[in-house]
Amino acid sequence: MLEGRDLGSSVLELGPGPGLTTDLLRSSVSHLTALELDPSLATSLRTRMAASNVEVVNGDATAMPFADEQFSAGIALTMLHHVPSPELQDQALREMWRVLKPGGIFVGSDSLQSWLMRLIHIGDTLVPLDPVTFGARLAAAGFDGVLVERKADIFRFCARRPPRTTTFHDASGEKSTLLKKG
Repeated sequence: MLEGRDLGSSVLELGPGPGLTTDLLRSSVSHLTALELDPSLATSLRTRMAASNVEVVNGDATAMPFADEQFSAGIALTMLHHVPSPELQDQALREMWRVLKPGGIFVGSDSLQSWLMRLIHIGDTLVPLDPVTFGARLAAAGFDGVLVERKADIFRFCARRPPRTTTFHDASGEKSTLLKKG
């Protein structure tokens, strides 16, 4: 879902864990902020990324410590199933919408439920997402342009925070809509 997409200048990665995806993402963006819940993983990643374009923040995706409309794009790669309930997953989606600039995109992927997923998550949080309903959950959080693509063992998604618009009536009474920058 990243192919050919302009992520902009300030990208937020949710739940990077040890930073395997961070290593890949940082070379294709100007500034990457990685939000990690686990304090020890955040500290380790912050140390490893010290002299790079990555800022590592220890925090919760359901209550992000960022200003409204701060990021041009958001990314969640195989992490949403670690959020401990569907309600908290939806809160994380609403938070991503809040911190994205109007017109900003949210892309990601997650694993599909399987016996292997359950096995490797013994002792860890696993709340699988259903790709059939995930698009509606993104729309309920405020996103538009939602795409969800299911593969053999994962699904990928892309959505956008709608750009700001202004509606007005011209001298003849015709209704028009303009996109506003910022």
